[in-house]
Amino acid sequence: MLRTQKLGEADRIVTLLSRYRGQIRAVAKGVRRTASKFGSRLEPFMVVDAQFYEGKSLDIVNQAETIGSYGGQIIDDYAAFTAANAMVEAAERLTSEESSPQQYLLLVGALRSLANKEHDSSLILDSYLLRALAIAGWAPSFDNCARCEKPGPHSAFVMQVGSVVCQECKPIGAVSISTSTSDLLGALLTGDWDQAEKASDSARSSASGIVAAYSQWHIERGLKSMPHVERA
Repeated sequence: MLRTQKLGEADRIVTLLSRYRGQIRAVAKGVRRTASKFGSRLEPFMVVDAQFYEGKSLDIVNQAETIGSYGGQIIDDYAAFTAANAMVEAAERLTSEESSPQQYLLLVGALRSLANKEHDSSLILDSYLLRALAIAGWAPSFDNCARCEKPGPHSAFVMQVGSVVCQECKPIGAVSISTSTSDLLGALLTGDWDQAEKASDSARSSASGIVAAYSQWHIERGLKSMPHVERA
């Protein structure tokens, strides 16, 4: 479940990311009534097995069974809640009605990790954003120089190309990053949690800034949820 919108007095329009059909927008009738049989299942951050009636403009939700009940655990933790909001917004921007199993599995895994508090919420968010952008075709690189292929580590990152560059190739406007920040970003991109969790607070803060700026650069109109994300 990505988001919901009120419709009339008792209905909602729900936006879901499915595994094989991409995004689905549908009407969930009567879900705002107390007696609704599946209203609580159709809330953001929930993972459901849903059936639909095909409509002319919007489908209609016929049935919904819970697969992953992550909403309650996430909402109870403000840092997780703000991170999850940024994730589902990014997922909505980066996907369409076309099938994207990789994006689906990545989002479900990230929400599960948030709900279970497997890692710091900021690290989970930054890892999710880097990997979601990579799947969408904007894979960043934190190893070799983007221009001359000189092996790293390098101390500058260019947002437009999503890569580090060496001092000789560094253009005006490149962002300076430390080796520890570059290492952390690489770990978050590959899912190396042992290395990521060893990073210092300063490296985490710097990496979060890079990820936020890189996401804003590539996602159309930026992410409205990002300014509200609670960072450590």
